[in-house]
Amino acid sequence: MSSFEPFDQRGYRTVDARTGYGAWAPTYEGTVQDAMDVELLDALTELDVAGATVADLGCGSGRTGAWLAAHGAAAIDGADVTPEMLEMARARGVFRALVEADVADTGLPGASYDVVTTSLVDEHLADLRPLYAEAARLLRPDGTYAIVGFHPHFIMASGMPTHFDDADGEPVAIVTHVHQLSDQVAAAHAAGFRLAELRERLVDDAWVALKPKWDALRGHPVAFAAVWRFRELP
Repeated sequence: MSSFEPFDQRGYRTVDARTGYGAWAPTYEGTVQDAMDVELLDALTELDVAGATVADLGCGSGRTGAWLAAHGAAAIDGADVTPEMLEMARARGVFRALVEADVADTGLPGASYDVVTTSLVDEHLADLRPLYAEAARLLRPDGTYAIVGFHPHFIMASGMPTHFDDADGEPVAIVTHVHQLSDQVAAAHAAGFRLAELRERLVDDAWVALKPKWDALRGHPVAFAAVWRFRELP
């Protein structure tokens, strides 16, 4: 993990994840683009959720939950630290259960899920290892863990943290950490996973149409998705 401070080009006031997402909730769905998460999920070939029991860690407003339901998940449980986001997730009507809990300590039953997902969460965690350990605890022995994240290269190249405009129009950052892809691998290996698939979404014409100011970053990776499975025992 690298500190974000050397890369920060914005200097926004920074708040913790629970405070930030609580304030962002009213406008969140109108500001997060499918190109950041949903389109990466669509691109994965090693993630099959049809008929699966799924735990969505950091479920937020239920964006991933809606994708899981549309792709045939049989039951979806969600966990998130932000009550306002959980209310939005509940309104989607796709979750079997929702709990207010940290992604690294959900209280959900162990060895009970075919798939665990996490999307646009990891940059808010100082340490990835507890997240991967919780995913491993929740999964059945043949389970799959899929994670979608803000790409560390983009965070460093753009100098931009996860942020939103508050009710007064002030840009506010949510605490952001830089986790290299090698940090993801180390945390995954420590939890017993092996990599099945890795995708990176680049800033392309479609992204520039959404974010014209990103033209200078064309060709840089902006988000990633990884699929992990438990390593086979020798």
